[in-house]
Amino acid sequence: QVQLVESGGGMVQAGGSLTLRCAASVSALTGMGWYRQAPGKERELVASIVVDGGPEYGDFVQGRFVIFGDIAKSRVTLQMNGLKSEDTAVYYCNVKIAAQYGGLRDYWGQGTQVTVST
Repeated sequence: QVQLVESGGGMVQAGGSLTLRCAASVSALTGMGWYRQAPGKERELVASIVVDGGPEYGDFVQGRFVIFGDIAKSRVTLQMNGLKSEDTAVYYCNVKIAAQYGGLRDYWGQGTQVTVST
């Protein structure tokens, strides 16, 4: 059973910073990252890292966030700077694991609220 432990999040004023961390209970991950979902909107990629490539960021990040971690140790950190009110959302840790018969399977954390006040 895959368990994801998320930490961080909370409330911050616009322009401030927050750090999100995620640790997975299993190894042999293909990728780790963070997604977010605001009320009335679809879940979208914030940032991710993969075992055999560079980081990927959502278009809205525009250099404000940095993701780093060690997939071999099943840990990832998202440093968010220059937060804006539109960054308010529930942030979900995501891991991807190779499925037994091909493809990737997604696992999700329970989500952590990020609220940016103006």
